[in-house]
Amino acid sequence: MRIARLLFLLTLAAPVAFAQGKQGDYVARDFQFTTGEKLPELRLHYTTLGAPRRDAAGVVRNAVMILHGTGGSGRGFLSPTYAGVLFGPGQLLDTARYYIVLPDGIGHGGSSKPSDGLKAKFPRYTYDDMVHAQHLLLTQGLGVNHLRFVMGTSMGCMHAWVWGYTYPDFVDGLVPLACVPAAIVGRNRMMRKMIVDDMRNDPGYRGGDYTEQPGGVRSANQLLFMMTSAPLVQQQQAPTRDKADSMIVAYLDARTRATDANDMIYQFDASRDYDPSSHLAQVTAPVLAINSADDQVNPPELGIVERLMPQVAKGKFILLPITPQTRGHGTHSLPSVWGGLLGDFLKTLPER
Repeated sequence: MRIARLLFLLTLAAPVAFAQGKQGDYVARDFQFTTGEKLPELRLHYTTLGAPRRDAAGVVRNAVMILHGTGGSGRGFLSPTYAGVLFGPGQLLDTARYYIVLPDGIGHGGSSKPSDGLKAKFPRYTYDDMVHAQHLLLTQGLGVNHLRFVMGTSMGCMHAWVWGYTYPDFVDGLVPLACVPAAIVGRNRMMRKMIVDDMRNDPGYRGGDYTEQPGGVRSANQLLFMMTSAPLVQQQQAPTRDKADSMIVAYLDARTRATDANDMIYQFDASRDYDPSSHLAQVTAPVLAINSADDQVNPPELGIVERLMPQVAKGKFILLPITPQTRGHGTHSLPSVWGGLLGDFLKTLPER
């Protein structure tokens, strides 16, 4: 019995072991932000898996870039439930065939961010800056001159839309997961503002020049939980009062320990001018947009994607129904739920 369990655990670990990838940093010199601010050196951290393959003209044909959500990092995609489902031998994005690029966005992970030392003096970056930096990383840092597709989750989903009209000829396809191609307004904007205000208005914030994290960090993470959780999932995971209490305390304790106030403020503030809605006709690559019906960040009753998708020349939108397998906003990181749809989409991309 013990041997069988050991073999089972090794089987679970195997897909992740192969997918630790190669990490590196590209430094963009004299990077200018949309605000006019500059950094003499902008560090962009990344993880890659597999190797690029070029055609006779020198164009990379097998590169895929996957973009993380707010507060995350590229290495979050190396989990058993993501890499273990997508990147392994014979799987949809088998790294023997594909060159996978997992960047850390500006202000996230191992890339330059306020907590490195500049604190609230760090440039107020936007999604446009983040996408521009990703393009520099690919072209100048990694020598990638074309992408098979860009896939993104949440914030990365929004970045995928920005990629679609900023660099329309650079990609063969776009797969935005869990967002809408429109300005962040309504409840979504309200919750983001409350998250930022919880920290900025805390006396311990001190204009960003704190020596210990302000108490508002915990309050901000309370809002983040409500923003990204799903009622069905929490009902299943916490079926008793004591279980519910212990789960939310454990979540908040862990999130609070891992959060820097300035970093979190900048991460949410970066979405302030995001609005692809007037650029959708410029998106010429095929698009597969997927949301889930239990997503509290992008509730389906708003009908935003359905209303805007006809402006996209080759766009398809799928709304996943609520099932025991969906996880609200977090469904974006479960290819076991939507991987079949991605596989069908890849078959429609032009042959190269």
